[in-house]
Amino acid sequence: MSAFPATKFVRSGGVDIGYQVVGRGPFDVVFVPGWISNWETAWELPEAARFLEHFAQFSRLILFDKRGTGLSDRVSGLPTLEEHVADLRAVLDAVGSERAAVTGWADGAAVALLFAAQYPDRVTALVIGSLIVKPRDHGTPEPMNIDPQVLDQWAEAIESSWGEGTFLPMLAPSVAGDPRFAAWWRRLERSSVTPNAAAGFFRSMLELDVTAILPTVQAPTLVIHRRDTPLINADAARWFAKQLPAARYLELPGADAIPYVGDVDVVLDEVEEFLTGARRIGATDRVLATVLFIDISGSTPLAEAIGDRRWRDLLSAYRKAVRRVLERFRGNEIDNAGDGFLVTFDGPARAVRCALSIRDAASDLGIQVHAGVHTGEVELRGGAISGMAVHIGARVGAIAQAGEVMVTSTVKDLVLGSGLEFSAGGSHVLKGIQGEWLLFRAVAVPSDG
Repeated sequence: MSAFPATKFVRSGGVDIGYQVVGRGPFDVVFVPGWISNWETAWELPEAARFLEHFAQFSRLILFDKRGTGLSDRVSGLPTLEEHVADLRAVLDAVGSERAAVTGWADGAAVALLFAAQYPDRVTALVIGSLIVKPRDHGTPEPMNIDPQVLDQWAEAIESSWGEGTFLPMLAPSVAGDPRFAAWWRRLERSSVTPNAAAGFFRSMLELDVTAILPTVQAPTLVIHRRDTPLINADAARWFAKQLPAARYLELPGADAIPYVGDVDVVLDEVEEFLTGARRIGATDRVLATVLFIDISGSTPLAEAIGDRRWRDLLSAYRKAVRRVLERFRGNEIDNAGDGFLVTFDGPARAVRCALSIRDAASDLGIQVHAGVHTGEVELRGGAISGMAVHIGARVGAIAQAGEVMVTSTVKDLVLGSGLEFSAGGSHVLKGIQGEWLLFRAVAVPSDG
């Protein structure tokens, strides 16, 4: 079981579009990314994961990479807005979404607007931000704060410095000096597009002109703009919002064009209230907890070997066995997907003993499992959890081999004197997590919780 949603694909006009779905809320929200994206890389950044998880608490969140970027097919030439709209429709059709709130930043906002104009019956609301407005005449504000010649120089520089994070200070000045964030951003650049494509998409974004369709967009719209964003003129953002018949304009302090940095809580609260009619006050708590991720090892080849019917019966027996053990050790089942479980405990020793007992119970059924355990601060919202500790636990579980219960040094230190024993599991780099982590294998026979 992964902390991140699985990537799937849908064919649109001969191009494979990568998409993800997360959350089980009562209505759909689809996020159209901006200039560059790769959602698998995005989930590796805690700030981005927290931003997305918030949406998933009150909606079914649908994510996709535009054609030419990230998880979707690379294409020759520059995709048109119409092609992006067709891809958005294909993704919604693939996940069975008839109506959705559409969220978009930068050129993703332009895609969202055109989709809402063409398919008004499929759009419940729009949330857009950081749209570069290209006015149609001299009676409207200048859209850019930067001289066009400088923009041309930037486009040329993209090809020579792509993957180095050169433009992070322009897009997210509040975190540009953070080495951890900058390293992730450089990885995002490389995993999103090639230098040549990045330069082409950048120039194309600056030429977007959707002003003609604005009066036809009838969906309730929230326009978000941070007034000191280096790239976009606040006067142009205000003018843009006034052209939409049902728009609310929200101007915030700050200079970040990326929504998941800066005053993120304000953005999330405003968006949630706009889409649901209410914001949750005090619904989030941060507590210290131990998280356990446990999965069946080699589940796919096992299912293929024994056939669908026997696999369903075996999986049902396994789940019943797991839940019996969880009840004994007072584990709190948070989620299960496929053959995996995410469980929390109020004590690390009980979590480790529970994982070892599940391993033994699964072995009695002819199944091998692998597990990861970590203790840290988690964010509680309703019946779900999020936070860095969750991501660390998932990564540790992914490193564990069949039959292994792998724990972090934090867990090992906290259970000192419990009678549990461990062997060295080596030093590991956890994908998306800063630094190296010492891991250990639990080897003691568990006692009752």
